[in-house]
Amino acid sequence: MSENIVEQVRHHYATAALQVTASSGTSCCTSPEVPVDVFGSILYGVDEASELPAPALLASLGCGNPTAVAELHAGERVLDLGSGGGIDVLLSARRVGPTGFAYGLDMTPEMLDLARANAAEAGATNVEFLEGRIEEIPLPDASVDVVISNCVINLSVDKTSVLDEVHRVLTSGGRVAISDVVADDHLTPADRAERGSHVGCIAGALSRTEYLTGLAAAGFVDATVTFTHEVAPGMHGAIVRAVRA
Repeated sequence: MSENIVEQVRHHYATAALQVTASSGTSCCTSPEVPVDVFGSILYGVDEASELPAPALLASLGCGNPTAVAELHAGERVLDLGSGGGIDVLLSARRVGPTGFAYGLDMTPEMLDLARANAAEAGATNVEFLEGRIEEIPLPDASVDVVISNCVINLSVDKTSVLDEVHRVLTSGGRVAISDVVADDHLTPADRAERGSHVGCIAGALSRTEYLTGLAAAGFVDATVTFTHEVAPGMHGAIVRAVRA
């Protein structure tokens, strides 16, 4: 069952990348039960959008803007989980400057091709896009200062491994700044599935308490989950922050 979900997600993202390449555009998390105005490039500012190639905006249609809350500094190393068309990697690369570096990790070859093309068009040289799954991050221990992600962790079928891996690759004192869909605590997994599909970023979402408990179990401190906007009844776009002890 889990691998079936993984393949559904992979196919959905591959289709999204190919549609963007064909200039039609699609939302990675769009599903019939979720309004399109709660996901997408509308959540990025005009100034940020003007910095990027159009295909990057079309392909990165998550539930928030993690670079806006990550408070990136010059020289930092950043990892974006589920980097899609590369929008958050390219924005991060600009913020950390030539002495910093931004990695993007995605499991979909079609998205990686699109992201690399977007990076080339943007002239970004301090970026690298890696193929792999967020449950097994292909980077060494303590190799990045900040981990960001935009509406991707909810898609994982093994969130415990994701949070453990994020902790592993962060330096001591490194931080997490994630945008994700998060459920009210009273909603059961069945309730969440009634509100939307897994590939639509709804059915696989954690509750606020589940997120905080998972972060603490992985070794994070100072964790917070802040709701920003509702994407379905009892389901919210949220900002998740934490620090590696």
